[in-house]
Order: sequence, then C-alpha cells, then structure tokens
Amino acid sequence: MKEECLICKAPLVYLKTDELMECAICHKKENSKTHCVNGHYVCNECHTAGMDQIIGLCLGETSKDPIAIIERMMAMPFCHMHGPEHHVMVGAALLTAYKNAGGDIDLPQALAEMMNRGKQVPGGACGFWGACGAGISTGMFVSIITDSSPLMQESFGLSNVMTSESLNRIGEIGGPRCCKRDSYLSLLIAIDFVRDKLGIEMDKHEIICTHSKDNNQCIGKRCPFSPVNNKK
Repeated sequence: MKEECLICKAPLVYLKTDELMECAICHKKENSKTHCVNGHYVCNECHTAGMDQIIGLCLGETSKDPIAIIERMMAMPFCHMHGPEHHVMVGAALLTAYKNAGGDIDLPQALAEMMNRGKQVPGGACGFWGACGAGISTGMFVSIITDSSPLMQESFGLSNVMTSESLNRIGEIGGPRCCKRDSYLSLLIAIDFVRDKLGIEMDKHEIICTHSKDNNQCIGKRCPFSPVNNKK
C-alpha cells in the first residue's frame, strides 16, 4: 500500500457510522467516519492547511484552461492524492479560467467565496453523501458567476443542472474514489456547459493522468485518463 495517512502513511479505514475522534494535529474533537488503521484522524482543516495559496496562484494566472490551472494546484505542497482541497480547487480553477476567457466577475471576491463554500463540503462526501465534492464545486462555480441564491429562477436552475451533469459523469465511471479523476471529469463537463449555456469558451487540453502511482484505488483501464487508454 502507498501512503494515505498524513501522520503514519498507513491505509485509511472508512466507518459506517460517525465516531468521536481527536485530530492528531490540532487535537480538535469532532465526529467522523475516517481514520487510518493505526487510529490516526486528521480533520478537514488540518488536511487542507496551506490551501490559501490557491488564491495567490489564481490571481497571477493568465490561462483560459482550468485543467492546466488545477494541475498547477495539484503540484503544490498542500495538495494530497485525495482530500477535501479538491472541493475548492475545481471551482477556483474554473473561476480563474472563466475570468481570463472574458467572464465578467470580480475574481478576488469570487475566489474568496469559492474558498468559503468549498471548505464546507467534507472529505468522503462522494461515498457518504452520494455527491462528490468535485462535482458540487462546479455547481458552486456556476452559482457564483450567475449570482444565484435560493430565490433566483434561471441561475438557481443552471447551478443545479451543472452539479447534476458533473455528478452524472462521475457516477457513470463509478468508484472507488479518485479525487484527481473526478476533478478532471467535472472540469471537462463544466467547460462545455459554460460554453453552451453562458457563451464563454474556456480552453482545454488532453488529460493523461500522472497520479496513478500514488493512488491505491486506481481503477486502471476503466479511467478515461489512464495512460493505457491514451497511447498514440
């Protein structure tokens, strides 16, 4: 097994019901369904420490390609193979590319809102909620750029359809979890959605995964981004 626990590198265990756990880093106690085989638990806040670097990266970006932008995020020290940081990263990459492609938004304000909303989706939502945080992040993105709220009509519909289309594509591939795969799938769906519904065309490039060696649950040839499926 490859590294998973941030403390001892041991594999993770997912429980059926919540248990009260103490974060091994900040010692905060909270309910969770996840710990490693040695009993270590790391809260979402500690797991995503350093994620604020996303805002600085995005504000300095000129790319219209959210895939290229998120790949730069994935290379940063705060980003792990799996984790709730992806619930912010997907939306932040889309906001940045959207702005650079001509979208009319206040990017600093939008990124701060994305950070606030994305952090509220916990790790493991993909399996426990039936709604992957990467897919939800695309709905947050559309909600932010259309200034949606629970009282809106068109923007309310657009943001919910965006989330549903991302989750549908993630569901078609199936599990087990891969935060990189689900982030890529969500971005590709969002790029086409924004072009068709909002008239802003972001760039995209072919995705060939370089993370499989770090993923204990890699689905191999079932993944559309597997190097095996992308040989020229």
